[in-house]
Parts: sequence; C-alpha cells; structure tokens
Amino acid sequence: MVQFTLPKNSKITEGKVWPAAPGTKNAREFRVYRWSPDDGQNPRIDTYQVDLDDCGPMLLDALIWIKSKIDPTLTFRRSCREGVCGSCAMNIDGVNTLACTRTMKEVPSKTVNIYPLPHMPVVKDLVPDLTNFYAQYASIEPWLQTKTPEPIREWKQSHEDREKLDGLYECILCACCSTSCPSYWWNSDRYLGPAALLQANRWILDSRDESTGERLDNVEDPFRLYRCHTIMNCTKACPKGLNPAKAIAEIKMKLVERQV
Repeated sequence: MVQFTLPKNSKITEGKVWPAAPGTKNAREFRVYRWSPDDGQNPRIDTYQVDLDDCGPMLLDALIWIKSKIDPTLTFRRSCREGVCGSCAMNIDGVNTLACTRTMKEVPSKTVNIYPLPHMPVVKDLVPDLTNFYAQYASIEPWLQTKTPEPIREWKQSHEDREKLDGLYECILCACCSTSCPSYWWNSDRYLGPAALLQANRWILDSRDESTGERLDNVEDPFRLYRCHTIMNCTKACPKGLNPAKAIAEIKMKLVERQV
C-alpha cells in the first residue's frame, strides 16, 4: 500500500493556551495559526481568550487586542482598517475575508478560527507571501497604453464607456478571490487567477486604451486564462462584492468575437 507523509514542519500542532484574565466576564475564544521560519518548529494553533468588553467590534480589533494585551509576537498585516488596502486579508472561520470589515457577530461559531490565506507560502503567522500574486498582476501591464499623441489636458471618456469599468476598478488586490480558487491552488505558477484577470479585463474594456489586441494576446493561453472553470468561489469570496468570474467570462467572449 502506498503511504503518503506530510512535508517536514507541515503538521499543525496544538500550541499555547492563554487563559482569560481574572475578572473577565465576557470572553470569546480565538484559535490563531502560528508559524515562524526562525525556530524550525511545526505550525501550531494558539488559543486566546479575548475580553469583548475591552475590545472593538471587528475581528481586526480582536487581533490587535491580542497583540497588545497578551502576545506581542503575533504577526499579521493591517493598514487602513476601512476595507480599502486589502492588507488584513486572511481566512476567518473557513472564509477568506478582510479582518477589518468582518465583525465578530458575523462569525457564527463560538470559537473564532483564524488562518492565513490558503495555499500560499507563509512568511510568518498570518502573513502570506504574495510575491507571485503581485508578479502576475504586473504581467497584465495594469496601466493605460496609447499610441496616439498625448492630449494637452486629458484622455476623454464618455459616461457610458466609464460605466463599463464599474465592478472592475474597485478591486483592492487583497487576494481573497485567487486564494479561494481551486484552479489557482493547483496551477498558481501558470494560471493568472481571478484577481489578475479581473484587472486585465478592466484595461481591455477601457475605451482610452489602445492595446486591446496585445492584451488579449497576453492572456490567450490554456493556463493563463482557460484554467478558470467558473467554480464561482472567487465571486463568493470577494469582500468588495465584485464578480471576477464574470470578468473572466467577458475576456473569453472577447477572444471568441475576434475570431468570427
């Protein structure tokens, strides 16, 4: 019989349990993924009791509370706290989301389980390595490309053409969609993923851009584009309510249209 073993230092173990402070009347349990590249140990799950009477309502508030009051070694990204920067994207209770916009009341389970975004290399604790993700974004050349002489003031665009970009430009590159996609899990070295393809469609549809053909050539590939099987996990996961699956379908339609 074939036997499979996990790679070294990949098995998750139980970590330290931090009890609630004396006198705490309203506590909630948080189980948080911990891993450091410096100690050579397996990943672990540390358990914390967060005093809800001394903490803000958002899940990011709870993580900040843990770091400030209990364990200063806990590592995570955060910046704007308003759902704009995408820094605090993580997997909370099995859902990829932003810790700054998800309230504790929105998590149904009594115990809150927090992990880094799935299927990404981990830098430390809740911080994923997004090097490949950003490289894929750069590969779609996300800037206006024109061949005609630059106007004196600005490139003009009608209201109708501007509306075509709604649902695309709002992407904050949090990676919640791409890391929820099974096709991206297995082919992230070649498949661009929902986030990059949504951004690609944003520039393909921009009436001011004059490199539409080159952009379509760039994504027309069995892996770069067509690994998408319309599973719709990306659309369900997007914390901004965008629809990457629709954007990918629109790119496929554009490629068909130029063949007929």
